[in-house]
Amino acid sequence: MPLFLVRKDITTMEVDAIVNAAKESLLGGGGVDGAIHAAAGPALAEECRALGGCRPGEAKLTAGYRLPARHVIHTVGPRWQGGGAGEEATLRACYRNSLALARAQGFETLAFPLISAGIFGYPKAEALAVAEEEIRAFLGEADMTVYLTIFGSDTLGRDRYPELRALLQPPAAAYDAFMGTSAPLPTAARGTKRGLWKSKKKASMDNALREAVPLAAALPESGFPDISAEEEAPEGLREALSALDESFSQMLLRKITEKGMTDAQCYKKANIDRKLFSKIRSEMRYRPSKPTALAFAVALELGIEETKELLMKAGFALSRSSEFDVIVEYYIRRGQYDIDRINEALFAFDQTLLGSM
Repeated sequence: MPLFLVRKDITTMEVDAIVNAAKESLLGGGGVDGAIHAAAGPALAEECRALGGCRPGEAKLTAGYRLPARHVIHTVGPRWQGGGAGEEATLRACYRNSLALARAQGFETLAFPLISAGIFGYPKAEALAVAEEEIRAFLGEADMTVYLTIFGSDTLGRDRYPELRALLQPPAAAYDAFMGTSAPLPTAARGTKRGLWKSKKKASMDNALREAVPLAAALPESGFPDISAEEEAPEGLREALSALDESFSQMLLRKITEKGMTDAQCYKKANIDRKLFSKIRSEMRYRPSKPTALAFAVALELGIEETKELLMKAGFALSRSSEFDVIVEYYIRRGQYDIDRINEALFAFDQTLLGSM
């Protein structure tokens, strides 16, 4: 039931159905409509001709023919006339009727274009907001994976995030001001991510050398400690393993209870598939991916320290040298836990999205 933004040509999506932003005739045209007809082949137009057209806001179903998708749902979006001619209501109807048709057909995967945001002129940011609201409302009650395909590198671009753009290439003081931290970046790292990486690498090597000296002195000539007392090592190992800390799964389930949430409320808010959540719940030592772990932190609205703790349980940490980490931390520190908003920013900077794919 997750919703994902993907930068792909919708005609290449291998899903149960793709949605076509069609003209009322359903016989093809420009933009995504023409691309879908061209990829599907002439048989699509023949089937569409028999449907007798489609009114704005309605949705009709055909086969996919040569497309990787098995079916095409055709819907007619509004032409932008300034916003006062019922455009938003019609656009919402496009999503609702397409989703209802997909559910009636038992589809599990569905891909939308950003309806009306091309040659029909609907403002992209507003079209995206409508799409996300309608799809999220639907996914609150339905078990389906929905993709919102964005075609073209300039759509939903980085110019919408001036603070993040400054944050990802900052001097130390700017980073600290944005993140609300007092510890400055290392002097050698200021101004560049490469400098930060080099500074961290040098510090890591220095620490390793300092630790290597006493360790080497404690080792026998063979390079390995003397473990002739065979009974002591296994017993010590057993004691260490018996004292393992709380796992990611255990902390996650504890936090869900503390927040007064149900499992379903949590994994839906985290943009996580139900099957993946079931696996995490059933396997106490399950180790999720970093985007999955952070998605749960956002869903649970954890503060930055609790987020770091949850990440540590999964074997991860936040890094200032990672654009993905910096963007997610930026929103968490500001108490902004709208996963769609965070994923839009991650998408604009070509980063992995929060949730499961």
